[in-house]
Amino acid sequence: MLRILRAHGLDAGPTQRPLLAGAIAGLIAAIPAIALLGRFGSLGTLGPATGTSPLVAGLAYGAMMLLGGVLYGWLFQRAANDPRGGWLFGLAFGFVLWMLGPIPLLQWLPDQPVLIGRPALGLLLGQLLWGFVLGVVFPFVHRRLHISLDDGPGFSPKSVGPGGSGPATAATRPRHTWKAMRLGDA
Repeated sequence: MLRILRAHGLDAGPTQRPLLAGAIAGLIAAIPAIALLGRFGSLGTLGPATGTSPLVAGLAYGAMMLLGGVLYGWLFQRAANDPRGGWLFGLAFGFVLWMLGPIPLLQWLPDQPVLIGRPALGLLLGQLLWGFVLGVVFPFVHRRLHISLDDGPGFSPKSVGPGGSGPATAATRPRHTWKAMRLGDA
């Protein structure tokens, strides 16, 4: 975990599953990205360049985006749980993955670039779309996978209010308890 994020208590707890949430969100986000890659002809160009069919190239892209989602969940853990700003987090992550993955592998390392023009633009836009959808979907998937210690899987109001476990329970105590503690009766 990044040092600045660790300082604010954003490490995932024992009942949270950021890796699984990242894998599921990565697969969900890969669906519209693969459709966009097909629309721009990126899969049709990438498949023959690697000696495979466009279908196999699409499946390989989906598998890579599953691993990208796991990396997203491992790296950011609870920091990516903001439903209001997660889209920007995911969009930036998609751009970084585009810079670290397809650019060196498809453009710099071969003798000549594998993707040029419209297919290359499609790859960039597909990766940005994947990151955007990943950032939007991750908080909702992560929330569904969270296990409450009180009631089992999922979110329950009892886990954050009086009578449950969590920060709200620790902060809200009945008034008579505080009064009894002041008087020395407890």
